[in-house]
Order: sequence, then structure tokens, then C-alpha cells
Amino acid sequence: MITTTVLLDTISAVKTFVSMASECDYEIDLQDKRHLVDGKSIMGIFSLDLSGPLKLIAHTDDASEFFEAIAPFKVED
Repeated sequence: MITTTVLLDTISAVKTFVSMASECDYEIDLQDKRHLVDGKSIMGIFSLDLSGPLKLIAHTDDASEFFEAIAPFKVED
């Protein structure tokens, strides 16, 4: 399991993130202060508080390629 922090503060950012996450063969979760949702679910992500950073949890030992792809969304941990 590998974690980082992302900011998905626009509809376009959410759509792009879900598209990239859906290409991964491992589970990806996003968590705000109260909820944990499937990072491949656009409806799940829109149920989160998107006004602040989200914790991203990649259920794999190597998420380097995915983390490189989502670099525009990453924020300081």
C-alpha cells in the first residue's frame, strides 16, 4: 500500500483522474476527513469534500507509473 495526497478541485480534474485510475489493475481509494471511496468511481469521488486535499491509497507495491501520471494533482503530503 502506497499513499500520497491529491487535490481534485474541478470537474475536469476528477474526470481525468478517474480515467487514469481506471487503467490501473490494482485498487485505488480516496479519503477525505470522513469518507473512503473507490478512486475509480466518479460518483464516489463527487461524494467527497473536494474543497481540500484527499488522501490517495494505492493498493500495490509499485505505483510509480500511476503517481507520475497524476503528478499535476499531487500536493505536499
